[in-house]
Amino acid sequence: MKARQLFFCAGAILFVPAGLYGADSVPAARATNELGLDLFRQVVTSDSNTCLSPYSIESALAMTFAGADGQTRDEMANVLHVAKDDSVHNSFAALREQLHEVAEKSVKRIADSKKFGGPQEPITLAVANRLFAQKSYGFRENFLALVKERYGAALEPMDYAKDASGATERINSWVQEQTRNRIRDLIPRGALNAGTRLVLVNAIYLKAPWATPFLKGLTEPRPFHVRGGEPVNVPTMFDYERSCGYAKREGYTAVTIPYLDSELQLLILLPDDVNGLGALGKKITPEIFDDAIKFERRGVTIYLPKFEFEPPTMRLGDALEALGMRTAFDHPHGSANFDRLAPRTPNDYLFISAVFHKTFIALDEEGTEAAAATAVAMEVGAARGQTKPKPTEVKIDRPFFYAIQHVSSGACLFMGRVTDPR
Repeated sequence: MKARQLFFCAGAILFVPAGLYGADSVPAARATNELGLDLFRQVVTSDSNTCLSPYSIESALAMTFAGADGQTRDEMANVLHVAKDDSVHNSFAALREQLHEVAEKSVKRIADSKKFGGPQEPITLAVANRLFAQKSYGFRENFLALVKERYGAALEPMDYAKDASGATERINSWVQEQTRNRIRDLIPRGALNAGTRLVLVNAIYLKAPWATPFLKGLTEPRPFHVRGGEPVNVPTMFDYERSCGYAKREGYTAVTIPYLDSELQLLILLPDDVNGLGALGKKITPEIFDDAIKFERRGVTIYLPKFEFEPPTMRLGDALEALGMRTAFDHPHGSANFDRLAPRTPNDYLFISAVFHKTFIALDEEGTEAAAATAVAMEVGAARGQTKPKPTEVKIDRPFFYAIQHVSSGACLFMGRVTDPR
């Protein structure tokens, strides 16, 4: 059996011409959130901070799904929460277009507002996809055309057979460039070899100023129940009356804080109990994300800790297998079917050997900066009343769940939890 690898890398912000497809982005957004929650529950095994980019992971695997066939395709459709046909690709193209428009509109609005002394920095939302393909290898043209048209993935010829380490360096350099130096060394040394045939890279970078910045002079050390235990003072931002979405639910409080232009928002789910994050994580559903984009706005007195995390590279293969993607990883042996990507024979076929994911997120008085990359490796084998109500106090002083949402579609670009902001 010949040793081949197919490597996919994802995480970034997507750019396509506006009005290209007119498809509905909601199916892609919903699938993104469902897989994100599935993986969140799989990878959270301790009381540590966690950060994922559901959008990055789902995008990378959706492109991989375009090459799957037979039982492998059926299993991937179930895990990715998508239809078994190719309709998902139109939906992802529509979502990619909407994300591009968020950044494009923000740049224009900032340019106009500068004339009147308005904010100076727009939202940066960048998604990039690229196929790093073994030159002269016989990939199916239909697959290459689909990922180029729907995902904007241009092809760059590589020679893994002669210089796999050089290819690794080139791809990691490209990811680092697309994520403004935030994601480094996505692909571990030795992950690619002479049998590698394709590395598909998707990288996401976001820098979003708040709709209203927090005043730095009001940031002070305030108590936070680290990991649900005794309070420890951590740098905490404060605003007496910030316009936020707000909802009180059984066992937790939900609040959304808008970014500039209100097309993106930070969703925070705060458990009532100081050590209630574990129980809250089990009850989060995709419907909560759907609900969050419709919250009524009100004045909120908010205490929000600053934080910055750069978790190590995560390996998602076991989690995806546990969710039901077994034949894609060639379990049992000989079962992987990616015939739509490259011709398959019983003794010469591609399978996923590893899925790597890496993120970065920082939140401060100015806004949020976040980046992510995902890699899939394959081998052979609110209305106002007449009187102004008193602001509702939300004190985020205990471990909490968060998500950065695209408001129009509801898609979670990032999600995770904070147990220790330090």
